Amino acid sequence: MAGITDAEFLNKVIPYGFDVVTLGGYSLDEKTIEASRKIIERGRKEFHFEIDEVIPHIESEVNLIKNKYPDIRVSANVRSTVPEPIIEASKIEKLDIIEINCHCRQDEITAIGCGQEMLKRPDLSDYISQIVDGAESEVSVKIRANVEGIDTLDIAHKIEDAGADYLHLDAMDPNVFDADWKLLRNVCGNTDIKVIGNNSIDSAEKIQKMYDCGVYGFSIARGVISGNLNFNIADF
Repeated sequence: MAGITDAEFLNKVIPYGFDVVTLGGYSLDEKTIEASRKIIERGRKEFHFEIDEVIPHIESEVNLIKNKYPDIRVSANVRSTVPEPIIEASKIEKLDIIEINCHCRQDEITAIGCGQEMLKRPDLSDYISQIVDGAESEVSVKIRANVEGIDTLDIAHKIEDAGADYLHLDAMDPNVFDADWKLLRNVCGNTDIKVIGNNSIDSAEKIQKMYDCGVYGFSIARGVISGNLNFNIADF
């Protein structure tokens, strides 16, 4: 959740039982940074840093978490139209996971072929492979399911074949206010990549349902904003 998930926010939610937290999303190259500026101008929360400031800022945020919770693994969700800035961000000393954002659907981001529009790139496999080959951290790719014109399972295979360590799958079903459980089971059952399930988790029952689909782990974002979770993440 750009503009929300910074170190201060994450340090508040870690005690609920999380073992991995994700900063971001952050824009890293000139095109995505300009898109972030436009998003802010229309009144939406968003992280925005100049091109020479953003990676040092992420490093500072990582350290704020690691200094307080040294055993927590930290991920940074990042956007870039080219792979080089993502590779550079992966070199942050205490960063455990760099996450490629193929998920954002804000018009300013998709207009430059980034966010969920990345799923339509003919060179997506090469783009991810370049990052995997150059990264000094583990690599995750976050995608949105059921993007029009995109076969989610096919994309999952491309991400797996490109060598990513994790597939962070927002199992969005555009027709209902719930996860697409059938699709989630299909992806988990037909790939060997570690799938992190996401979407509509607001109860212990939903977490168990995700695990029953075969996920390696799960993620929660909006469900923790209120700070009133009625279950302990560590129980799973």
